[in-house]
Amino acid sequence: MKNTFTVISAGLFAALMAAPAMAADKITYYCSAQEDWCQLMANGFQDATGIKVNMTRKSSGETFAQIKAEASNPKGDIWWGGTGDPHLQAAEEGLTEPYVSPMRSELQDWSISQATSAGDKTIGIYSGALGYGYNSELLEKNNLPVPACWKDLLKPEYKGHVQMANPNSSGTAYTTLATIVQLFGEEEGFEFMKGLHKNINQYTKSGSAPIKAAARGESTIGIVFMHDAVKQAAAGFPIKVVAPCEGTGYEIGSMSIIKGARNMDSAKKFYDWALSKDAQALALEVNAFQVPSNKMAPTSDKAPDLDSIKLIDYDFAKYGSSDERKRLLKKWDDEVSTLPQ
Repeated sequence: MKNTFTVISAGLFAALMAAPAMAADKITYYCSAQEDWCQLMANGFQDATGIKVNMTRKSSGETFAQIKAEASNPKGDIWWGGTGDPHLQAAEEGLTEPYVSPMRSELQDWSISQATSAGDKTIGIYSGALGYGYNSELLEKNNLPVPACWKDLLKPEYKGHVQMANPNSSGTAYTTLATIVQLFGEEEGFEFMKGLHKNINQYTKSGSAPIKAAARGESTIGIVFMHDAVKQAAAGFPIKVVAPCEGTGYEIGSMSIIKGARNMDSAKKFYDWALSKDAQALALEVNAFQVPSNKMAPTSDKAPDLDSIKLIDYDFAKYGSSDERKRLLKKWDDEVSTLPQ
């Protein structure tokens, strides 16, 4: 009887221990979009599913570096947001997990193309065009001409008035580097980056930081995705948005499941939820003006109209590849960042 009681007690104890474990579903969520959007997505998923979310927000370049550093002992489950290039590199380097969501039938073609090019290890969640914004009050105060093109930013009168992120830490800035190389060719493109370097007042970690500095009056021009500039204008700051006259690149913001995720089931639930029209509609609550990948999700009337912008045929496969990304970043480090300003 004593032995039987011991077995029953042990079984009951195991059952009691299992119950809270099942209730305590969780996910570790790495986010590379704007802070308020990241938080809204975390809260929205937690409310929708009851799954506890542990969120970390870093730029896409920093998040990629973290996932790579943690590869032998993964701590994250899902990586949401940020430019597609580092997501593609993570896929190529085997840092992310293939997954085909049942939500794919609702997605834009460019979102599926992103997944196909990465062996289903990432997928497009939003899109946005690259450009820059300027503080119209500072421009007038400093008697500066209104810029309309990429090459306008090389004018000597803009010295100390331009800010962009560092392409090693920021997907936005890497997209800028890759865009300029595709627009002008590599040789002329790097001459452009050297000329631009003379006018840069600071290289930031985060891709959206330059336009926030312009909004605060700390810098005049910020090179960013146009939707980030629209966000500042919509908040009432004197920011004007520029789609450069020569043409420009664009991003496919992406999402990936981290290989070896400790909470794989929760990661897949987040992935499916994040592709839904309701989850993507949350962007409007925080004035995130990207174009959503779900065809049924609403797009703000303030969002840049991609059809009216002169977009280049951005080569995501090439510039998202590990070798090309490493090569361009090393060349920028060696030939541009070391130059005097």
